[in-house]
Order: sequence, then C-alpha cells, then structure tokens
Amino acid sequence: MPGGHRWDPFQSPRRVVHPVRRDPTGRNGPTPGAVRGPGWRRTSAGLYVPAGTDRSIPEQRVAEEAATLPPDGWVTGWAALRMHGAAFFDGRAPDGRTELPVLLGVPLGCHLRPRPGVGHVRSQVPTTVVIRGVRCAGVRRALFDAMRLEGGLRGAVVSLDMAAAARLTSVARMRSYLESRPSWRGVPGVPVVRRALLLADDDSASPPESRLRLVWLLDARLPRPLVNQPVFTLGGELLGYPDLLDVEAGLVIEYDGDDHRSAPRHSHDVDREAGFREHGLEVTRVTGHDLRRTAPLVHRLHTARSRAPFQASSRRTWTLVPPPWFRPRIPVDVLLDLRGVDGRAGDVSSGAELL
Repeated sequence: MPGGHRWDPFQSPRRVVHPVRRDPTGRNGPTPGAVRGPGWRRTSAGLYVPAGTDRSIPEQRVAEEAATLPPDGWVTGWAALRMHGAAFFDGRAPDGRTELPVLLGVPLGCHLRPRPGVGHVRSQVPTTVVIRGVRCAGVRRALFDAMRLEGGLRGAVVSLDMAAAARLTSVARMRSYLESRPSWRGVPGVPVVRRALLLADDDSASPPESRLRLVWLLDARLPRPLVNQPVFTLGGELLGYPDLLDVEAGLVIEYDGDDHRSAPRHSHDVDREAGFREHGLEVTRVTGHDLRRTAPLVHRLHTARSRAPFQASSRRTWTLVPPPWFRPRIPVDVLLDLRGVDGRAGDVSSGAELL
C-alpha cells in the first residue's frame, strides 16, 4: 500500500481521475470523435476517463460509480470507509477476487436505475464529507451500512474490527450510534449489526485475525480470547502480542499470513514462539488455507486447547500486568476523544425509510 506497510489498517485515500462528459470543443472533456478511439474508456452512460486509468484501484472504482449520483447523493458502505482511509476495505469479498458492489445513497423518493456493480440505499441525507472529490457518508453511517448490507454476520464483525483498526471509530461508539436511533429497530440488517457489536473487538489487526477469532467463538464455541494484548515475563520482559490469547488455558493462537514466509519474519516468529513456550504457554499457528477449512480448524483448536497447561495464576511465569517501563498503545476511544470525535453525536438519518 502506498505510504505504508501492506498490513497498515489506515492509509490516506489515493488520488482519482473523475469521469467527464464529452465536449465538442475538447476543452472540458473528450470530443465525440475521441471517445470512439483507444484513448478513452467509458465508465457509465455519457462519462469517460483516459484509457490508462486503473479501475482496479478501489478509490478509482468508487469515484467512477459516484459520478453517476445526483447532486444530493452520497457514497456509503465499504466504499466510503475506503475513502475515509480504512485500508482493509478494498471492495472485494474474502476470496480476494469477487468485487463487492459500490453502495450509493440517495434521498427519499429518489430512484436510480439498477446497474451491475452498484447497490442503492435510500434515506434522509446523512452527514457527509467530500474526500478526493467524492461525497461520502460519515464514518459511522458508512460502517452501519457496511455491517448491515455487506457480508452477513461475520462480514459485519470484520468491518467493525477493521474500522476500529484504522482508528476511525470503536465498538463503543458504534453501539452508542445505534442505541441513539431507536427508530432503526425495524431497518433491514439491524439484528445483524446488534449481534456483531457483541462479537467485535477494537484490537484486531487484520481481517484474517478477525475471521480466526470468529471460528474460535462461533464454530469451536470456546471462551472469548484476548486480542493482541502484550504478554510479559514476571521479570518485566515483553514476550509478544499474541493474535489471540486464551488466558484460562494458557494458549496462544497465531495467524500466519503471507508476510510470515520471509526468512527474517519466520526467524522472528520462531524466536517469539520459543519465548512463549519457555514460559509455559502452548502455541498453535493458523494459515489462510486453514481458515477455508472450518471443520479441521475447529478440531485443531480444540486439540491445541486440550494440550494447554491450564495453570493457576500463582504458578505462571508470564503475566498480563505491564512493567513500569511499558507504554501501551492508546485505546481507540481515548484517541478519538483526543481528536475531538464525539461518540454521542453522529450522522443524521431517519428510520422512516432506510432501505
């Protein structure tokens, strides 16, 4: 990702090329003759971008679909979150290939013709912000639409986790946002959002980590683990940040993505695992391939937990209590408070019609 590591959950939205209409003079757009040549690509009825414009960039796809909106329309869902800087919202399903529709919002009474690759939601106009020339719903409204309309329960949890990872909002703020709108009780997808709020976590670092946690909770039906919390020796040495930690069992669960295959990263992983084991923690590792095979993964998680020591806290040589030198990461709610983001105010919308 430009401007950061590929697993950075936040990145500034990339610049886009906005579609333009034909112009017989050629000053503000291509001439009618030019659009029939190889130099321009048609994005929708009457709109064009230069042929070399890369639509595979999520922000570009969002800008091209947003160009079809009426003046008071807006972008919401994953597409708006991407424009807000949430890098893991790339507009693709978990398989990494299937494109999700760009969700466009329009005012009550407005109807747009259905088109492939686009979905529509109608409501009163929410709070919006223009980003890279694209009018987007505010973070919480965009996330609410993503959670209720894009991906079912597990997708809703991953969406909230990744918005929190990007430090754009938090589980508590989304809960407050929904509770302050009792008229939304009958809105499609709200039960999914409510259940997702119970499963989401502000400290997840990537979508696969979130999906692994959901297999642990929903499929293996095991106790809720800690997520990316620091573990120390009794002498105050940092052992690491397990992706998941079953405190009762003394079990560390790690997700190994593609970046773990490099020699330096693998060596670091081996050293860290040795440190965990030296202090009595059982360790099991999970890959993306494992996440696609739920039943064998559930069996492996149960087997790993059965091997775990289940030590009484008085016998452990590890602890979650940080030493005086340690400076923890600022919790997302504290950070948002420092930025002046009000957890009680939010995007304005009516439950009278939210479809």
